[in-house]
Amino acid sequence: MAEIVKADDAFDHGFFEGTSCAFGVFDGVHRGHRFLLDRARDSAARSGGRSVALTFDIDPDEVFHPMRLKKLMTNEERLSMLASTGVDAVCVLPFTREFAASSPAEFLAQTFDGTPPAYLHVGFDFKFGARACGTVDDLDAWGLAGGTKVRAHGLKSDDGAPITATRIRLLLAAGDIEEANRLLGRPYFMTGIVEPGRGEGADLGFRTANLEVPDQLRPLGDGVYAAWAEVGGARYKAAVNVGVAATFADRATATCEAYLLDFSGDLYGKPVKVEFLHWLRPMRAFDDVDELIATVKGNIAWVRENL
Repeated sequence: MAEIVKADDAFDHGFFEGTSCAFGVFDGVHRGHRFLLDRARDSAARSGGRSVALTFDIDPDEVFHPMRLKKLMTNEERLSMLASTGVDAVCVLPFTREFAASSPAEFLAQTFDGTPPAYLHVGFDFKFGARACGTVDDLDAWGLAGGTKVRAHGLKSDDGAPITATRIRLLLAAGDIEEANRLLGRPYFMTGIVEPGRGEGADLGFRTANLEVPDQLRPLGDGVYAAWAEVGGARYKAAVNVGVAATFADRATATCEAYLLDFSGDLYGKPVKVEFLHWLRPMRAFDDVDELIATVKGNIAWVRENL
């Protein structure tokens, strides 16, 4: 695991000397991001410097668009995953409204403080500074003046379309978990703490783990999914409801409920990580309890046989 360095008041900007930095928010740490990080590792290997993932402590949209933001992972998960990508270090810049209000020139001056990196790798549409008015052309001019080789990359998938966090969020919202996972390069996951639920599952013979997941961290569309659930270092096949249980809509709230196959024990208060693999069916209301039980049993059987 790479070291995670915070660019706080005590930070020595000499850290950047000779480095090859990949700069971005990196929500999801998807295949496009990993391509960018690999380019930083390549140029570092050639130049003899260190490779660095340069990012922010929070997603900028947490400041500017908190009500509509649907993040692919928590900030802590993002930094941890960046540290596991093979770079030598992760450098975390504090993101504030004041920092965001800087002109492009001020933004770069504050970030590097007179010690620019040897290489700076960004996506082709990278924007920075107040009102996102800084462009790759501005970076090129800055790099030419200060000795940084700026490299802008098109982060495209096999079909030629750019891989972006926004594209992945739209796929997740539509329930297209398999295509989203292909672009992520890994299973999409949610993590949450198990809290007491409504109790209907236990009454029907299907005791579920009700995960407390903030709205901002639930980009996945409503439906029933086949998944793996990880708790206490062990993994279990799981059938998972995401969203409002339509049959109990009069007293339900949007949630994530996981039925862990072959699990016994108490999960309350424990963290559970759920990796989603297949969409099984939409959420819907059932005419009677027998139909509901038969459908749930069918979902569980599919998970057991196919996962």
